[in-house]
Amino acid sequence: MSLKPDEIAALVDTLYARAGAGEWEAVAEMMTDDFVASEAAGLPMAGDFRGKNGLKNLFLLVMGMVDVSALEREALTVGDDCAIVKLTMRFADPALKPAELCEWFRFRNGKCSEIKPYYFDPAPFLAACEAKKKER
Repeated sequence: MSLKPDEIAALVDTLYARAGAGEWEAVAEMMTDDFVASEAAGLPMAGDFRGKNGLKNLFLLVMGMVDVSALEREALTVGDDCAIVKLTMRFADPALKPAELCEWFRFRNGKCSEIKPYYFDPAPFLAACEAKKKER
């Protein structure tokens, strides 16, 4: 069943809201059994995060690496059972440059089946990782 553009937009917004609130059981119900989130090689969280808890595992890993103060959605483009979200990730230390990224979502049967983040420039994220390591 194909989703309408407004349904996809609502799913994306709900996913961000529930993940941000730590509502992991609700997030898992929004994922397909074979869900995968894939982070690119060269990033400290590189790899595939699979299954209904894949997004939770990735989110907790990333949030343990950096101190995020805000994740701002700047734009949302919707296609056939997919969406691309333009985000700015702001860090708790205002001296750190924000990271800019896009996340590509794929949907199947009303659930999220895949997320692929693309960092415009990974340097700000890597700098935030190094800053957090120095705090420890």
